[in-house]
Order: sequence, then structure tokens, then C-alpha cells
Amino acid sequence: MNDFNLHIIEEFRKNNGVVSGPFEGTPVVLLTTKGAKTGLSRTTPLVGQVADDGTLFVFGSKGGAPTNPDWYYNLVANPRVGVEFGAQTYDAKAEVVTGPYRDEVFARQTEQFPDFGDYEKTAKRVIPVIALRRAPVG
Repeated sequence: MNDFNLHIIEEFRKNNGVVSGPFEGTPVVLLTTKGAKTGLSRTTPLVGQVADDGTLFVFGSKGGAPTNPDWYYNLVANPRVGVEFGAQTYDAKAEVVTGPYRDEVFARQTEQFPDFGDYEKTAKRVIPVIALRRAPVG
């Protein structure tokens, strides 16, 4: 993990989900996935979006890189993930959103954060949208 992400994770956990710097005021999510190849847990800070029904979405933008991020492949292989959002920590089921609903969610994200639209243009791929739904306890 790079120092930048490590710093965000540490600050997030120290301040109940609040971070400063370039992500100040942004809904940051810490997503913990199980490695598809290694089986090791990996935590990644991401920008999220909360829908009116409480569903939490994250986006596989990888800053506009031409390939999807590793965490995306991890959650496709192992959809049970850990979520930290604000002061909440819980298990969730990750589901890749497709079709018109994906486009609607992504459009909302680009309205709030125009960089995401730029990422998709630069990447020349459809940025994955992932719904994180709280897993039942037990």
C-alpha cells in the first residue's frame, strides 16, 4: 500500500471517518476486500455515494487508468467485504451495478465530483459502479 492511502486510512480511523486535505468534505469509504489470488485482506480508501435508500456506492475509477483497480477483481471473486463509513464498520455484500441503473448512479457521481467523468474519458473504459449492501448479521 502506498503512503498516501496509508495516511488517509490512519486519519479516517483516528477521526471517525473524517479526513482532510484533498478529500476534506468528501464521503470517504474504507473498503476491505479479500485478495482473489492471495486471500489477504486489503483496505482501500475510496470516494463513495449514499443513495436515498441508504445503499452505499463506490467506483472503480483508478484515477482514470486504463484497467480496473485490483480491489474490483477482489470483490468480484469474494463479494463479502468490510466497510468503514463515518463512524460505522460493517460487513457488506458487493454487487456490480450494470445497465441504466449504473448509468444513473454514475451520472449522480459526476454531478457531485466532475473528475469521475474525466476519469472515464481518460480510461476509455466504463468505470465500474459497485453497490455495498449491509450483510445480515449472523
